[in-house]
Amino acid sequence: MFIEMTANEKRRLLRIAFGTTAGFIVCKLMDWPYGVFFTVYPMLLLGMIPIFNRLLAIEFIAGVFINAVEMWLLETLFTPYPIAMWIAVLFIFAMHFRFMLTTPYYLMWASGLVTLSTMLNFGSYDGANLNDMFMAATLATSLSVACAYVLYWLLPDVEPFKGGPRPPAPSAAQINHRTLLCALLATLSFTVFQLFDLKDSLSAQVATILILFPMTYQGSVASAKNRAKGVAYGCALALVVQVLLYSLIGHFLLVALALFITVMITAYFHVAERVGSGVGFGALTTIGILFGQYMTPHSDILYSTLYRFSSVIIAMLLVLMCAYLIDNFLNRFPATRND
Repeated sequence: MFIEMTANEKRRLLRIAFGTTAGFIVCKLMDWPYGVFFTVYPMLLLGMIPIFNRLLAIEFIAGVFINAVEMWLLETLFTPYPIAMWIAVLFIFAMHFRFMLTTPYYLMWASGLVTLSTMLNFGSYDGANLNDMFMAATLATSLSVACAYVLYWLLPDVEPFKGGPRPPAPSAAQINHRTLLCALLATLSFTVFQLFDLKDSLSAQVATILILFPMTYQGSVASAKNRAKGVAYGCALALVVQVLLYSLIGHFLLVALALFITVMITAYFHVAERVGSGVGFGALTTIGILFGQYMTPHSDILYSTLYRFSSVIIAMLLVLMCAYLIDNFLNRFPATRND
């Protein structure tokens, strides 16, 4: 169903599409690794928050450097000690979620969670180079911020953004509950992906992080439903692109055009929903992961698409089952009750 968009929303839609496509084109032309950073980062920066300013740019860049320090500490101090590594990862995840709740720098800590989970996934396997990974993340962050500045200059908002009412500040017990719930779930997700050697399940791991952003069990259930629908739509669009291009998949300009069109479609639903992370955002980031990480002239995304969808659904179901148990356990104690 067609939804009428405001002038600001139309410009936001174009900024998301042009920013994502620019990141993809630069990455592929320069033959840089970890292309997922170059497609997903512009989506996070231009899609998660409907405004952009110098403070948000600094937050976005600072988040990557914080991740670099975290990864260096984990790699240097805890790699030979699995139990200590598990505790350190739990502590770092808890720090991110707590600061998301208690500081005004939500974007820095939220985007850092996505980057950290991706780096942990890639960096824990043989053959991964943390220096290359950090350099790719830094380049993608810098490029995303530069694109945001250019696009907001070319396509500025017609009228000032009017934010909605701010939610009430959580109590100390709610902060403890949500921090522990999300940190434990994120760490359990990391542990499962390591134990079962699921290095090709990036979409599933990112999904298990994104559905935690509401930071409550009920919110995660709603987010998981939206994410499942979004992943299904994103995968369906990717399959349509694969069928239409068929033997032309090696033509770079056609692939870039296909990415632009699919991002326009999914970004339209994301912007029209007028929520932070709904069905449209799930479809949008699915397209970014599939094109950025798996679409190359020598390999199509047919198998990757089908595997992504099934792995995401299974991963989210397992996370929600654990969330139900942890949520009930934490609610037994006054200091961690989410009333």
